[in-house]
Amino acid sequence: MADRLCLQGILYVLYNDIAWQLLPLELGFGSGQTCWRRLERWQQAGVFDRLHRTLLAETQRGGRTRLVTGLRGRLSRAKKGVPTPVRRRSTGARRAANTT
Repeated sequence: MADRLCLQGILYVLYNDIAWQLLPLELGFGSGQTCWRRLERWQQAGVFDRLHRTLLAETQRGGRTRLVTGLRGRLSRAKKGVPTPVRRRSTGARRAANTT
């Protein structure tokens, strides 16, 4: 599997906040397990720490540090086998915002 496709799969999982096993194979990124293993290997090799420092240095010049710190937080939370909780809409009654 090409590194670029794995990176796209990793970013897809993190951006969409889904469990690794729910990465759709039809997107062509490989399996979630493959992407997770590659992410784990890259994290241990310090790839994302170097990327984070480089992006931070570049964005500080342009005042865009929130993007980099947000990406960093997503990468550090990626854990294998931890299912993402499903967000459910409440069916309970709510007061309208303009009700006193």
